[in-house]
Amino acid sequence: MAKVEVGQPVPDFKLPASNGKEVSLSDFRGKKVVLYFYPKDMTPGCTTESCDFRDYNGQFAERNAEVIGISPDDVASHEKFIAKHDLPFLLLADTEQAVCQLFDVWKEKTMFGKTFMGVERSTFLIDEEGKLEKEWRKVKVDGHVQEVLAAL
Repeated sequence: MAKVEVGQPVPDFKLPASNGKEVSLSDFRGKKVVLYFYPKDMTPGCTTESCDFRDYNGQFAERNAEVIGISPDDVASHEKFIAKHDLPFLLLADTEQAVCQLFDVWKEKTMFGKTFMGVERSTFLIDEEGKLEKEWRKVKVDGHVQEVLAAL
């Protein structure tokens, strides 16, 4: 499957969601979708980013935008993350990294001298028709959510 590109339609995908259902990107046609990829539930940077999206969720809703998080964690992990931090949006479980690869965020990373595969923190804005409108790659958490809001 081809990688997503700005200005092009995003291929539809379906993943298990924290609401216990399978969710497709096409379920959100008619709304903008803020799709944010993060490495791991309960880690400091991912918690800060998710809580920032939580704190601004009403402003996204006012702009007809649905926030959705994706990580390789399973649904059970997502449910704990949501419960602990009162997250008001869906988290999707990409345990096979298929959607991460579609968006080209599954990358080789290095930490403490060890190399491993993981998610490169990234956010994608998809328009009401399902086209990729804007992308933010190698995201730094501080100020990121406000930057995404400004783009809306």
